[in-house]
Amino acid sequence: MNKRMPTNIGDTGNDEENGSQPMGTPYEKDVVAWAWEQAALLRAGKFASIDIEHIAEEIEDVGKSEQREFAGRMAVLLAHLLKWKFQPERRTHSWTNTILTQRAAIQRRLRKTPSLRPMLAEEDWIADMWGDAREQAANETRIGFADFPASCPWPMSSVLEEGFLPG
Repeated sequence: MNKRMPTNIGDTGNDEENGSQPMGTPYEKDVVAWAWEQAALLRAGKFASIDIEHIAEEIEDVGKSEQREFAGRMAVLLAHLLKWKFQPERRTHSWTNTILTQRAAIQRRLRKTPSLRPMLAEEDWIADMWGDAREQAANETRIGFADFPASCPWPMSSVLEEGFLPG
């Protein structure tokens, strides 16, 4: 984690003796300054002064961000596997590199965030991600969206398997 924070952030604590409101940057005005201030309050143990509701939202958003990145990488991988299958005459080193890179990044993400793994078995998630992959492949190949399979033809274990390339 990057802990470099500006030293000129204002007083962010409550003056509990006189009951004043917390000072500092409002969440809605500058989320970055607000985050630095909240981190400083937490490190200082000033728990009564923290913005609990917004901190909870930000923590939830971290999980959502991880899920979005995971789904995005899976969609790129699947789009390239579709291109590989449907355009064998156009296979390039670039496609191979993208497949290898996305697979490695996905495996790294699964090692660092194992709670993402169950998503690979969720039918709704797979359907959404597959739709994104079909759309990407259609846009990049000019093959019609409907010409690609309506559902993913490969098990996720194969998709993530090193060396797997559809014939």
